[in-house]
Amino acid sequence: MVAATILTERLTKRYGTRTGVDGLDLRVEPGEVFGYLGPNGAGKTTTIRLLLDLIRPTSGRATVLGLDVRRESLAIRRRIGYLPGELALYERLTGDELVSHFAALRGGVERARIDALAERLDVDLSLPLRSLSKGNKQKVGLVQCFMHDPELLLLDEPTSGLDPLVQVTVHDLIAEARADGRTVFLSSHVLSEVERVADRVGIIKAGRLVAVEDVVGLKERAAHRVEARFAQDLPAGAFDAVPGVRDVQGDGRHLHLVVVGALDPVVKAIARFEVEDLSVREPDLEEIFLGYYGTEVDHGR
Repeated sequence: MVAATILTERLTKRYGTRTGVDGLDLRVEPGEVFGYLGPNGAGKTTTIRLLLDLIRPTSGRATVLGLDVRRESLAIRRRIGYLPGELALYERLTGDELVSHFAALRGGVERARIDALAERLDVDLSLPLRSLSKGNKQKVGLVQCFMHDPELLLLDEPTSGLDPLVQVTVHDLIAEARADGRTVFLSSHVLSEVERVADRVGIIKAGRLVAVEDVVGLKERAAHRVEARFAQDLPAGAFDAVPGVRDVQGDGRHLHLVVVGALDPVVKAIARFEVEDLSVREPDLEEIFLGYYGTEVDHGR
């Protein structure tokens, strides 16, 4: 078996009475994009900080690129790119001065690579960092993260503060890294982003890893909320027997329901009636958990 790029065994971090990560067993394979999905405060950033040895575990162990995160953290950092969720930059420098500083620490990076990334991300590196918006500071962080083509990219909410067009560019950069055989560990609380770029997804809630699934399986299990308004009152029980439907609520001409899995049976059932309005909402994280368990997640499972 090929050695895992990231491997954790019962990794746990406690802050007094509060638990950041609880008994995490995780394996990320070489060359994959692994999405780490969970609501804010679930333990995503704590996991990444443990992998970088920025904080120390209460118990358990982890390796990155086959190296122990405690004993060989410096060697690990030479081979990775990291974008923190809370990006702190040297405000007195320009973007170019900051990126050049990090490039020098890494033994040098081709200037053409830096310029190409800045152009793709549409950021002016000549400007002082203190003058930049949050989104443009995020772009500078992305340049320093990708510029040296690291073996492993650790991205903590990488599209935070970016407009939709730049988000697409970031997704393209992630896809290119995967095509080059590099590994990407992407934390996010946005389901659609993870679905778009990841091969597999780990779902974390309250510090516990509740599921690891490939993206196809995640979509099959995901719950969607459907709302419709009809031209006439609906007959009683019209949607009770539709496959995947849960939590049916109706009031005359109005229908609200949750559907887990394929939407096609619901669409066909709706089409039997004259529809005045219809909306299908992407599932939020709680509804993904509903898709897995039918109820709120039982953290003892």
